[in-house]
Amino acid sequence: MPIDRDLIRSVRALDEYDLRRLMIFVRGLLLNSEGPGFADREEGPRRSGVTYRLEEVRCGKRGCHRCPHGPYWYAYWREDGRQRSRYIGKTLPSAQGVDG
Repeated sequence: MPIDRDLIRSVRALDEYDLRRLMIFVRGLLLNSEGPGFADREEGPRRSGVTYRLEEVRCGKRGCHRCPHGPYWYAYWREDGRQRSRYIGKTLPSAQGVDG
């Protein structure tokens, strides 16, 4: 399916701040997609139901021109039918009990 020309024109008209916001939004869509073609995630090893993922995040400061920041490691798991996450840090320490 081709991308709409008006959409391309609108994206090209965005300033750097809004382009970075759009990039974060699109990455979020790609990371949460389960369909084929999205296997190139920056995922780390899995252990006992926990997935470690390397992500870039937006700081939320209105005037920040360096967003997104990172990459940072996050742990993801399912609990009571909901997806949970926890910030790990800039490096994935071996103390997390991760193989590989």
